[in-house]
Amino acid sequence: MTLSRITPQLLALSDEEKAQVVQLLSQGKITLGRGIEKTPGVCGGSACIAGTRITVWGLVEARRIRYSEANLLTSYPSLSATDIANVWVYAEAFSRRN
Repeated sequence: MTLSRITPQLLALSDEEKAQVVQLLSQGKITLGRGIEKTPGVCGGSACIAGTRITVWGLVEARRIRYSEANLLTSYPSLSATDIANVWVYAEAFSRRN
């Protein structure tokens, strides 16, 4: 199976199904995309998606209150599914419980 063969099938998925694919892929620790950064003076130094003021913990909180990945992608059109996957990986690695 190659990406070029499954791309049409992936594009045909609903937003909710695409969000499920992102969730599955994030379990594989994908680290492509913009990444996560902390910049002094930006959002109080909180971890953000690189080049944005969208905080990791704000997205984690949205997910906690049952905001779906599809809704996040709609609400933040500048984000990609990879950005969201990176947030979940970062949050798992650096949870506030640590």
